[in-house]
Amino acid sequence: MSVQETLRYEGLSPKSYEHPADRAATAALRSIPLMDKVLKRLVGFGHERRLRQVLIGNAVQVSDQQVPQLWARHCWAASVLDIETVPELFVTQTPLANALTVGAKRPMVIIFSGLARDYSSSEVDAVLAHEMGHVLSEHYYYQTALQFLSMIVMSSASAAGALAGLPLKAIYLVLLEWARAAELSSDRASALVVDDPLITCQMLMRIAGGALEGMSLDAFLAQAARYAEEDDVFARWSRAWVEASLRHPFAVKRARELTAWVDDGSYGRVRSGAYIRRGQEPPVTAEMQRAIVHYRERFFRILDVASGGVDRALRQLEDWLRPRPGGRREAGDGEEPDEGD
Repeated sequence: MSVQETLRYEGLSPKSYEHPADRAATAALRSIPLMDKVLKRLVGFGHERRLRQVLIGNAVQVSDQQVPQLWARHCWAASVLDIETVPELFVTQTPLANALTVGAKRPMVIIFSGLARDYSSSEVDAVLAHEMGHVLSEHYYYQTALQFLSMIVMSSASAAGALAGLPLKAIYLVLLEWARAAELSSDRASALVVDDPLITCQMLMRIAGGALEGMSLDAFLAQAARYAEEDDVFARWSRAWVEASLRHPFAVKRARELTAWVDDGSYGRVRSGAYIRRGQEPPVTAEMQRAIVHYRERFFRILDVASGGVDRALRQLEDWLRPRPGGRREAGDGEEPDEGD
């Protein structure tokens, strides 16, 4: 689809396309005692500003004056999803094919130069649309916390000194679990924007294997079907164990999840205009409530294993949030005032 075409989902609620796993995982994350306050404090310390500087310090801001064609596609993706405020867009000199959206209060999209250079224009559109799905679903809040924790977890122990008393690895693993579910929603948003799920699947194939000539999308989708039909219990456990350390689900799994959404008619219904509008979201169903409980239990198991017990982890979180003598909080330099819970 060209930038000039006028497809637009007016008033589209993200609940129209969000994957059930994403909706359940997000609700479960918010239900964990103290977790939301901890994440709010993490991204409200002034760390958002610092993270932005780290991410964009060696990048180029895209605009109508700088790489204007890429900026036009970015604005077009926002328009299709009826996002009024177009997020900032940066391109960074990184030879990998990737993109991300961060910013607790002000979302910012970063696209790697390797992707912008090597992918076709329709595949770049699919990536920009995917990131715009993160914006509409407001994933960027938790993504910012995950990015910050990722930098800390992978750094030296001394770098994490300001967060002493916080079960970093446990929270990091919980957010990784959430992030993998969130990706499935944004793949759906991508398919809606580019108006062709196969383009999004082709983009996922490129992510898995690179931008090589001779790749067959049909063969990739057949591979995704074989992946879903694997009945060897040990093989399924092994790949789940590997995936647990990743921010994104395996690309073949993402393609399979997207095609299943198309096959059950959900994509077509949204495409035809039968979608939920913002402010008209229905109440949580009993089925979704069971899914929320499932993810809540998964998150508690992660906290239990990674931090030596759920009770211990919650006590650490509570202690870390407690104001220090003299009204000063631990590691609170530069923290902005709370805006209310």
